[in-house]
Amino acid sequence: MSEGLPTRKKILELSGDMLKWQVYAIHTYPTDGLEAVMANTGPHLEYQHKMEKEGVYIAAGPHWADDEETWEGEGLIIIRAKDLSDARRIAEEDPMHSSGARSFKVRPWLINEGSITVKVNFASNSREVS
Repeated sequence: MSEGLPTRKKILELSGDMLKWQVYAIHTYPTDGLEAVMANTGPHLEYQHKMEKEGVYIAAGPHWADDEETWEGEGLIIIRAKDLSDARRIAEEDPMHSSGARSFKVRPWLINEGSITVKVNFASNSREVS
């Protein structure tokens, strides 16, 4: 590309009337096997529940291995943050990362397309997200 990489401004312009929701993806990886990861799961989940209650977390969970049955310790967390620096601070404060059990990489992510369906059934007090 002779003009260099597309800028944020250009991508937003090309996105037209799409959602343009700026969020941050935290990709998280074990640093030295799963022993430290498993030992920090309790504090990590407590932190995640706190962030969820505060409205910071949009979604979080493990990446299964390619066999779709086992877990190698990787995960993904999607958050709301003021900017990249704030997103990194949120990731750093996760006990899984502050303990050194996992390392992470934060990437800004612009959500433009997709859909979500929420079904609430009052009589059975059930809900379904798809």
